[in-house]
Amino acid sequence: MSTLQVGTIKSASSAAPVIQNSSGTEKGQFAKAWVNFNGDGSNIRASFNVSSFTDHGTGQYTITLTNAFSNTNFTVSGWGGRSNNDANLVSGEFVQNRTTSSIKVITQDVQNNVRDNTQACYVFHGVN
Repeated sequence: MSTLQVGTIKSASSAAPVIQNSSGTEKGQFAKAWVNFNGDGSNIRASFNVSSFTDHGTGQYTITLTNAFSNTNFTVSGWGGRSNNDANLVSGEFVQNRTTSSIKVITQDVQNNVRDNTQACYVFHGVN
């Protein structure tokens, strides 16, 4: 087994790097975008390839990407909560207005009550 230690991984083309096995079969890709924001609409804590989010009211947000996907077939996973010890985790429901550069999400608790959260985290995978 070998260990690769480098400071930068760079694609040979404009496409994002992919992970392949020894036969050249693609086995994975890096996340294309991710974000951690405060659900009261105040700020993005940290992100990659996310330019902004818009708060549309309780538990409703549009996340806008810096660099668009090539189509709308990307995937989004999300998690959130009101505090670090919140047993009533908030799940993301991905709804209307999906484009190559943004998606509207609604956060709700396990009882299906739409609500804001103090921490909202989303990760995007797909082709851009």
